Amino acid sequence: MVTLGTSSTLCSFIGVMLPQQINFGYRGKQEVKHARCGGFQIKANVKTPNKDDNSLRVTTSSTLDDFVFRQNFTIKSYEVGANEKASIETLMNYFQDSAINHFKTFGIHRGGFGSTEEMIKRNLIWVFTHMRIETYRYPVCDEVVQVEAWMSVAGKNAVRWNWLLRDSKTYQVLSKASSGCVMMNKLTRKLSKIPEEARREFESYFVNSSRMIPEDDIKNIPKLNVITADYICTDLKPRWNDLDINLHVSNVKYIGWVLESVPESILTNHELCGMSLEYKRECGRDSKLHSLTAICGANNNNVEFYHLLQLEDRGVEILRGRTKWRPKL
Repeated sequence: MVTLGTSSTLCSFIGVMLPQQINFGYRGKQEVKHARCGGFQIKANVKTPNKDDNSLRVTTSSTLDDFVFRQNFTIKSYEVGANEKASIETLMNYFQDSAINHFKTFGIHRGGFGSTEEMIKRNLIWVFTHMRIETYRYPVCDEVVQVEAWMSVAGKNAVRWNWLLRDSKTYQVLSKASSGCVMMNKLTRKLSKIPEEARREFESYFVNSSRMIPEDDIKNIPKLNVITADYICTDLKPRWNDLDINLHVSNVKYIGWVLESVPESILTNHELCGMSLEYKRECGRDSKLHSLTAICGANNNNVEFYHLLQLEDRGVEILRGRTKWRPKL
C-alpha cells in the first residue's frame, strides 16, 4: 500500500520496496528512496534539408499503394540520454515533425501543428487522443534514420497517423508507432467534429492500410490510485517551455512525468520497448500533478507497468499509460 505524505523534497517515492519475487537483474530487494525531478530536456530538430539530400519527399509506395511521406533525421548529441541512445522523446518529436511536414509537402499546411485553411477559419487544432509505440532498437548519436509517415481513416471524427522509423542504410525497422487525432476548438477548448470542408482538404491523402500496431490494450489500461500504485512522484509542475503553440503542455512532455515514477533500478538496467498512452485531458501552465506507477507483470526479466498522471488538487486524470521494459544488452 502506498500513501501520500508530506516531504521536504519536490518529488519523492514514499516507502516502496520492489517485490522480491521479480528479478530485475540485481541482487535482492532495493528500496526506492528518491526521484530525480530536474525538469525536461527541451529537444529541437535542427535538420534543414538541402537541395541535394532529398530528405523531404512524398512517394507512392508499391506496398501501400498510396502516399507515404519520408524524412531523414540525424541523431544529435543533445538528443541522446544516459544510455548514449536517442530518447523516446526524441523519437516522438521526429514523428510529430514528420506529420507536420507531411501536410506541408501536400501544400495544405497553413500554420500551427498541421492546421489547414479550413481549420484556421473555424479556430480548430489537432489534439492527440492516444499514442502507441514499439521500439526494437534505439539509434545512437550521428546515426541517420528515416521516418515514414502516412494518414489513415479512424472513424468519422478522427484520423490516424502511422509511422515507421528505419535505419537509413539498411532500412531495418527500428520503431513503429500510431496515434489517434481529433480536432479541438482552441477558443472553447472543446472537442469538435471534423467539418466536411476540412476533411476534403486531406482525405484524398489517406492510405488504406492495416494499423501498424494493435491498439486494443490502450482501452484496457486501468485507473490507478494512491492505494493501488506502487510508486508515486508528487508536485510535478509544467514550465513555460513545456507549452506548445496551442498553449497547453506538449504530449511529448508527458513522457518525462511518466518516467519520473519508474524505479531507478529499472531505468538503469532496462530499456523502454513499448508504450501505450491514452490522453484524457489537456494540461496547462498552472497545473500541479502526481505521477503514479504500478507493476502489472514480469516475465523473464521483462517488466510492465501501469501509469497515471493526475491533477494534484482534484485528482482529475490527465493520462493513463502502460510501459514495457526489456533488460539492456
